Amino acid sequence: MKEDIEKLENLCRGIIKNSYSPYSKIKVASALMTSTGKTYSGCNIENSSFSETICAERVAIFKALSEGEKEISLIYIFSEKGFPPCGPCRQVLSEFAAKDLKVVIGNEKDHQIHNFDDIYPNSFSKEFFK
Repeated sequence: MKEDIEKLENLCRGIIKNSYSPYSKIKVASALMTSTGKTYSGCNIENSSFSETICAERVAIFKALSEGEKEISLIYIFSEKGFPPCGPCRQVLSEFAAKDLKVVIGNEKDHQIHNFDDIYPNSFSKEFFK
């Protein structure tokens, strides 16, 4: 897993420069690995109508989904201060999370690895519809 984390961190470091964050001035990048081993990345894209802003995590997730992927096994979220995923991102992750999804939250100095269930316990998920 160490190599996968390093790979995702490098993707984040490469794409964070594309963050469009003129309002918050907070640049965030995210990269994920699907259960098939493919990787996708994204950065936050703000809008003057704040509700239209999209987080880096959801950009990466939606890119993976648009390519046919359905399960995320590892996600890295990278920012200057090491921000965790927001509520909407946690909810979207819950829809496509592998059973043992690991969430890595990193900054320039280090990172922390979390089990998704620990950062979003008792999530509302597709399991309620079965």
